[in-house]
Amino acid sequence: MAQSACLLSRIVASSITATVRAGKIIRDVMTHGGLNIVEKGKNDLQTEADRCAQRCIIASLSQQFPNITIIGEEEPSNCEVPSDWVVTEADQEVLKLKLPAHLEDIDPKDVCIWVDPLDGTSEYTQGLVEHVTVLVGVAVGQRAVGGVIHQPYYKNNTDNVLGRTLWGIVGVGYGGFAPSAPPEGKRIVTTTRSHSDSNVQAAITALSPDEILRVGGAGFKVILLLEGKAHAYVFASKGCKRWDTCAPEAVLHAVGGTLTDFYGEQYPYNAETTFSNEKGVLATAPGQIHQWYLNHIPYEVKQKVGK
Repeated sequence: MAQSACLLSRIVASSITATVRAGKIIRDVMTHGGLNIVEKGKNDLQTEADRCAQRCIIASLSQQFPNITIIGEEEPSNCEVPSDWVVTEADQEVLKLKLPAHLEDIDPKDVCIWVDPLDGTSEYTQGLVEHVTVLVGVAVGQRAVGGVIHQPYYKNNTDNVLGRTLWGIVGVGYGGFAPSAPPEGKRIVTTTRSHSDSNVQAAITALSPDEILRVGGAGFKVILLLEGKAHAYVFASKGCKRWDTCAPEAVLHAVGGTLTDFYGEQYPYNAETTFSNEKGVLATAPGQIHQWYLNHIPYEVKQKVGK
């Protein structure tokens, strides 16, 4: 089945199993207590879990898809990857999907995989583990078309097993969660917990929200949109990167939501693009009028983001 499925299906299906394995590594590092925190920059931390999870995902995917560009958040490592970190199984549900013609026969050289091995590192180091996600986004050309968001610490109430995996392919389907519409008659905005500034606050204030949810990680913020817990995700700053948004954008678009910069443009995700989301991030839940939010952000706020 795996070889008969088309390339995009195989990448997403393999990314699901790779992120699950990476999630276990993240939990194991926390359990053993050796976080080995490195400060990469201001408010930009890296831990042993980030490094190990990335080695697991990139080794697993590059072994199966050697001709595809994979860009990870962390610096590449020459360390030997333990054999039990390299997973080549694939999610059977995704392999069975029927893809539209434009996604069915894609050239490997047009594919770029963006990996954030541990989104929400700051929260992870503080024990706020429910904010943590593992992100693998798949772009074809400039567009984010497939995404996997794994939550290592999600508690499944039915069997008490830790972890769940959400996935989506634009125009095809999604799985691992049940989308829900945010409450009518109020406006809930989610934004950064640790990277706020006056411009971020000005953008939020302009939307007159009834409630503000300050959480860590782009993945977790988009999950709040998917589950109907927030109407919009607002980040009027440059701090976000392509590996933060590729997977969440694809999953959100797969269920009818929208993610753009503050000028309403989608970010390109081809291998040659820059890493930084220079014009901020504005995302809206399915059913929300994205243009309304764009129209209500003051021009001076947009200008400050784009500088």
